[in-house]
Formats: sequence, C-alpha cells, structure tokens
Amino acid sequence: MNNSTFFLVLRRMRAPIIALIVIYAISVVGLTLVPGVDAEGRPAPPLSFFHAFYFISYTATTIGFGEIPNAFSDAQRFWVIVCIYLSVVGWSYSLVTLIALLQDKGFQNTLTANRFMRRVRRLKEPFYLVCGCGETGSLICQNFDRIGQAFVVIEKDELRVEELDLLDFKTDTPALAADASLPDNLLLAGLQHPKCRGVLAVTNDELANLAIAIAVRLLAPKLPVIARARSQSVAANMASFGTDHIINPFERFADHLGQAITAPERFRLVELLTSLPGSPLPQPHRPPRGHWIVCGYGRFGQAVAARLREAGLTLTIVEPNGATGDEHVVGDGTEAATLRAAGIEQAVGIIAGSDNDVNNLSIAVTASELKPALFVVTRQNQAANNALFQAYGPEFAMVPSHIVAHESIAILTTPLLARFLGELKRRDEAWCRDLAGRLQAIGGDRTPTVWSIRLNASEAPAARQALMHGRPFRLGDILRDANDRASALPLSVLLIDRSDRIHLLPDDDFELNAGDHLLLASHLGARRRLELALQNLNELAYVLDGETRPSGALWRILTPRKRPLP
Repeated sequence: MNNSTFFLVLRRMRAPIIALIVIYAISVVGLTLVPGVDAEGRPAPPLSFFHAFYFISYTATTIGFGEIPNAFSDAQRFWVIVCIYLSVVGWSYSLVTLIALLQDKGFQNTLTANRFMRRVRRLKEPFYLVCGCGETGSLICQNFDRIGQAFVVIEKDELRVEELDLLDFKTDTPALAADASLPDNLLLAGLQHPKCRGVLAVTNDELANLAIAIAVRLLAPKLPVIARARSQSVAANMASFGTDHIINPFERFADHLGQAITAPERFRLVELLTSLPGSPLPQPHRPPRGHWIVCGYGRFGQAVAARLREAGLTLTIVEPNGATGDEHVVGDGTEAATLRAAGIEQAVGIIAGSDNDVNNLSIAVTASELKPALFVVTRQNQAANNALFQAYGPEFAMVPSHIVAHESIAILTTPLLARFLGELKRRDEAWCRDLAGRLQAIGGDRTPTVWSIRLNASEAPAARQALMHGRPFRLGDILRDANDRASALPLSVLLIDRSDRIHLLPDDDFELNAGDHLLLASHLGARRRLELALQNLNELAYVLDGETRPSGALWRILTPRKRPLP
C-alpha cells in the first residue's frame, strides 16, 4: 500500500517533474554557451558547467544572492531573465498539479487506507472486526468501548465513518470507509492479524454479510463469525459455510414473543442476561393468551405468526395484498374499519409489523383508541424514530438493531452464557423467577453485567498460584469485598465449567480448582474488585485470610505479618 501511494505520486507528478528537469537543463546549458566578461569588462569565456549548475540551483526559487564568479555580461543577464520566467512557469505547473493531487479523492483514500493499515498493524491487544457501523454496529461499538474491548470498523458509508469521531470513544478506534464484502478490505482491516479474535458481519445488506462470512471462513477459518441475516435462504447459505452464529432478528423476536407468552418468567430472565450491560431494566412483558391480530405478513409477520400458532393462539392476518378468508383481511390496518373487520373487539393483542414505521405507529394508535386494553406489539425499523415510539409507549417493541447487538455482545463477551441459556430450557418458571429477582437486586435499576473469568495464569494468576501451591478455597471465600472482607460482593455466580462439566448456580461451599471457568453477573464495580482479588496476591491474601501484606520487598522484610484475631 505504501508503494502504491509512492507510485501514484510519481505517476501524477511525472509531467511537471520532466518539465522542470528540461527547464533547468536548458538553463544550465544556455549559461555554458553565452559568453561573459571579466572584471575589467573584457570578453571572457562562458561559465563552466559547475558554475552554471551552481547559479541555476540557488536561483531555483527565482531568488539569488549575486552574479558569480564575475559580474555577468548583458547577454548572460538576458538569458538569466529567460531562465527565471521559465522556472516560474515550471514551478507553477508543478504546484497546481500537486494541489490537484492532494485534492484527488483516490489519493486521499489511498492515504487514509495507509494510515488505517498502520494503526491496525500496531494493535497489541485482542480486537474484533466490526463490518458495518449502522444502527447495529454503532450499538456494538459503544458497548465494546464501554467494557474496554478493542475493535476495528469497516463501514461502506463514508459519512458514518466520520460520525464515529462524534461518539467520543475512549480509545482511538481504527475505522475505514470501504466495502467489507471485498476480501482485500478485510485483510487490510486485520482479518489475519494475530490479535484478531472474531468478525461481526452486521451490515444492512445480508448478501454482503454472506460474502463476509464466506471470506472469513476461507481466509481465517479459525476465527468465529457472527452474521446478520433476514431470509432463510441466506441463513442456510451461511450455515453451509460453517458460520458460527447466525442472527435473524425477525426469528429471534418471534422466539422472544412466543416465550413471553408460554414461559414469561424464563423470558424475563433471558432479557436480564442478554440486555446491554448497564442499560435500564427492561419492563416485564406479559402478553396475554387469546385472539391476536397480525398487521403485515412479510418475513417478520410470518415468523411471528408461526410462533403464536405454536403457542396455541388464534390469529387474524391483515395484509394489503393478502387473500381473503377466515384468517385473512385485506388492508394495511391503519383504518378503524379494517381492524373491526379483523375482530379487534374480541382480540387481546395486535402486532404492528409492517416495514414502515409511520404505518406501524398509525396501526398502534388506531388500535389503542378502538380498544385501550389491547396488548400492542410494534416493529420499529429505524432507530431515528425512537422518540416517536417512546412517546407512544407500546407494551412490546421489536427493534432489529437492538436484538442483533444484544445477542452479539452476549456471545462475544461471555461464551459461557450460551451454555447457561441452554440449561434454562430445563428449568421451571419458579426457578427462573427466583434467579431473575436475584439479578434485579444486584443491578438495582440497571441490568447486570454478565461476564466470565477462568482461574488460569493469564486471567487469575493469584488464584491459580494459591490453588496450585496447596491453598484451597471455596467459592464463598473469594466473593468477599477486597475493601471490607466482612461484606460480600453484590454478584451471583451463574455457572462453573470444569472440564466441560457444568455446575449450575453453585453454592458458597463449592470447592474451586485451577482452570475452573466461572460465569458471573454483577455490576462493573463488583467485577473490578473480584478481578483484582484474583489477580493480585496481596488482595487475595486479605480476602481469604484477612492478611494485610506490605507491597514492597523492603517492607515485607521489616514488617511482620499480622492476622486478625479469630
């Protein structure tokens, strides 16, 4: 890439450089041919090549400091005047060409790509490659920045890349305006960088996401890929190439809605675990059983209708181009007459699921006026309309960008969470209600942060050293506050993975081993204090035994160890 910049400059500046060389060559040769005069005014030979070259060199900017080695003859002065004006023309031509080069879009893109490539090469910490920085990508990037996770961005829209500077990230994030579906751009962004930990294909174009997933599978097959898809055919194509996680926001929301009806406590628990860390607690959703109206029967409407039928509910489909029948009404749902024909008086819920936000709000408002007690579910297609949907306040809202961002963050930051969510399917509603209450108590009015840590040399060196050197401890022993060991940390251990064996919600008497992988839920402050205790020997000694050890080598020699009285 550096070579391409160099050769681009040479190609654009070739004509001006040749012109300057010719002008100065003619000037030097002319001075070696024009006769001069000596000190007494008598005719003298022309300047030597060296003196001619020297004189033309220091008059390159049309400014000199004298005539050397002797005063010039009139003929020489006339020739120098010609040379001066020739050089002015040559330099003017060169400067105009150089300014045009600097303003050239292709040259600017090359310089930007060079800077981007150098910044990616200098990355020393693990990072994720985010392809697409629209609504979904922006949410992912903001949460990566919040938890201190490095990332690199490729976004096709140059304006969106420029807007990244306005997001006030803590770190200087490398971002490139380029098409992420092109393999060369992925390689430029660090796809084969040794610190790259995964790729998120979350553009608004599912075919571009498919191209990204295929490129990653062929160029970096060991990297995990999270891809966004909307159609079953594209999702199946991604799966055939071994894409690790395929997120269809329509299917995901349909699953959520169906689960909220059939298992509301389990769905509440899943919401708490997969919401963006530190976000306001989501309102509990309790969709009623009975007759529902589905307005819009595209991919979203079909997915939702299928889940509602599986839950045993009856439906009426409202679709402008749909067929008439017992279950179908022709219309878009924005008129009261259409909703009455769909049986709104007997319905318990309505889904405004078209691909137009204005129509969805119109459907929701009209339905609420006809039947205020109706449970309203809205589909919000654009995050820019967030203020409108908040002002209306539906009982349940589907925002595709939020669904994809939530699941992507959960998968990447806490791989154990997927195993924990799989275990929830075998738990009853009472068990889920109890755990959800514990998690709400931990976070207060905010969703807890779900995170994991492994008791190994890289993530918890102090804990591993203690366990390997004959200092066993139980789970409850390390869940004490490093600031005051009499207080327990406000967190919950959800799962411990030991050699692929799952221990769900272990109690405080659980004996820990080196290599255990813990899944926890807490707020950020409790996470930092526990991580410090597991990484620092002095902090761990205080948490386990109440010992306060001096940190310096000299103080450890001079100060005896003290233990608290039992």
